[in-house]
Amino acid sequence: MVKLVTRIVWRKNRRIRKNARKIPKGVIHVQASFNNTIITVTDVRGRVISWSSAGTCGFRGPRKGTPFAAQTAAGDAIRIAMDQGMQRAKVMIKGPGLGRDAALRAIRRSGIILNFVRDVTPMPHNGCRPPKKRRI
Repeated sequence: MVKLVTRIVWRKNRRIRKNARKIPKGVIHVQASFNNTIITVTDVRGRVISWSSAGTCGFRGPRKGTPFAAQTAAGDAIRIAMDQGMQRAKVMIKGPGLGRDAALRAIRRSGIILNFVRDVTPMPHNGCRPPKKRRI
């Protein structure tokens, strides 16, 4: 039986567990809303390796929704994944925010080989019933 050695590293007042195992392939989830951009890096089974957001990178208020904040958050999350040996990844992009393209550009520049990029934004197929008309 293989025993995993766990090191704990402090990064900006957050604990990060670095496992001794190498993760060659993974999935990068980008959730871009108008107010924030959240980047989550997982392995192929869905276990989170690292994550970052514009808020944790130090951006506050309206600056959290900017493309530069998304680019910074993407670079922050990917750096930890690359330290654990990630070389290939799939990218899932969700949401209508401004950080979509900037985060994807930062992922491409990081050196990780992308298998595919998929837009997984939920789209209603004529969704919920609207509220009744307002009577005055």
